[in-house]
Amino acid sequence: MDFNSLPYSLEFVAGSGCILTLEERAALQTSLVIVKTNYKFQRILLWGKILGLQHDYFVAQGRGEDEMTDRKSLYSLNCVDWLLLPSVTDAMVEEVSKAAQGRFKGNPSFVYEHKVSQQEGKEQEKVFSVTEEKRLAVTVHHIDEEASVVPRGAFIQSLRGLVQTNRSFGGLSESEARRLENFMHFRKPKTLQKKPIPVKAEWAPAIDFLDVLSEDIPKGSWSLQFECARRVCVLRSLLWLGLTFYHVPMTPQHGYIYMGLGMKNLDLPFML
Repeated sequence: MDFNSLPYSLEFVAGSGCILTLEERAALQTSLVIVKTNYKFQRILLWGKILGLQHDYFVAQGRGEDEMTDRKSLYSLNCVDWLLLPSVTDAMVEEVSKAAQGRFKGNPSFVYEHKVSQQEGKEQEKVFSVTEEKRLAVTVHHIDEEASVVPRGAFIQSLRGLVQTNRSFGGLSESEARRLENFMHFRKPKTLQKKPIPVKAEWAPAIDFLDVLSEDIPKGSWSLQFECARRVCVLRSLLWLGLTFYHVPMTPQHGYIYMGLGMKNLDLPFML
């Protein structure tokens, strides 16, 4: 959710419980400006909030020239002091998957440990450990990969491969906003290259370079509704409960925010 549109954007997603106190809003409006200047970001977004037992993690995301690859995530416990999250690696993802369990504690230095018994006849046990800061980085990465959403045409890919905001984007029409195929994952495409080019009169390689939500598995992992007197299209992820996306048809206004426990809904296939 873009920092510049934060005051009114939060009103569009308030129906999902995505709200901030007046103190948090005031602190964010000051601190994010300083973060954007210090790190020389072209844009800065409020990514969301992950709820912890002791403290909550506020997460922001800064973006550079390439909106998709040149981005960094930061976290804060008080909306004032921000720290960079470590870069996610395959080894880190494996460590988190084996060691981290349960709710977030709210302490970045907390260490999760999980003991795994070795082969029979040996008393040795292998211990997997990982800090909560790494778990937070991996969780943000997974949510970005599986639930970040943009409307079709909001971003454009240049001939050099740079992904940037499309300044000529005027928004989807109301009829287009009612179809999941007009909303895309803001990540590197995973399934698009495996399929033949669709035969559509309106297909354009400069904007149709992302995976569409209608191809997600399992089917039915998104809830699409019109709210605010049917003026705002709201998408909610049922896989990552707490992820809410909004788009105002016929305007370039759109964004998403995550406010939840940071835990994937693994029961979704059995709930559909």
